[in-house]
Amino acid sequence: MPSNPFSPEIVTAVTAHMNRDHPEDTLLICRALGGRPDASAARMTGLDGEGGDYAVTVGGTEHHVRIPWAEPLTERAQIRAEVVRMYQEACAELGTTPRGQH
Repeated sequence: MPSNPFSPEIVTAVTAHMNRDHPEDTLLICRALGGRPDASAARMTGLDGEGGDYAVTVGGTEHHVRIPWAEPLTERAQIRAEVVRMYQEACAELGTTPRGQH
């Protein structure tokens, strides 16, 4: 397994931001791209250069979901761009209008 290009501080900052400010986006991503259309809640638990890790709640039970990035990431700025891409892809797959495009 390759080493994580992101420090523990970056992982903590990104996951805290996603869970605090974007829980609905995380849920959409996990429903559409994580193969959990029945999830009622989701939170980001970690990430590395290959993908993001999530905990999703289905029927009151928490499950692990790993969603790979479209390509390997090595820079912090790439994380935001990739999460935005994933959110837009999830919205398209689920037939949901992305925020700001109403």
